[in-house]
Amino acid sequence: MQGTHDTKEMEGITLEAVREKFSRDRFATVNGAVIDAVDEGYAQCSMELNETHRNALGAVMGGAIFTLADFAFAVASNWNKKPQVSLNASINFLGRAKGDKLIAKAQKIKEGRATCYYEVKVSDELGNQVAHMTSGGFVL
Repeated sequence: MQGTHDTKEMEGITLEAVREKFSRDRFATVNGAVIDAVDEGYAQCSMELNETHRNALGAVMGGAIFTLADFAFAVASNWNKKPQVSLNASINFLGRAKGDKLIAKAQKIKEGRATCYYEVKVSDELGNQVAHMTSGGFVL
């Protein structure tokens, strides 16, 4: 189903309603994270990069990349289900972002009664791989 996510209604919930729900995720949204698409067990989020996202070397700060990946996990695992919180996350930084925008795609790998497991791939808008994260969650 990836690739067909737009402003269509999903189970009676619009993308605008999902964005409103996650607007309270202040750290991510203040730092520029935006929800682009959602589907069952999936979310795509992006972040336009500016100087506040850069470290002393001029590269995108690892914390900015992690924030976007974590936000994508949060959206994918929560937009249409019971609240889930992160139990753990492991991120590997794969390469430098060369573009002006980061894109994180979170996909459910497994979901049970009490736990879930997601994979998040982060790239720039030029297609350069930036990071790979896995995250486990717990259903509240």
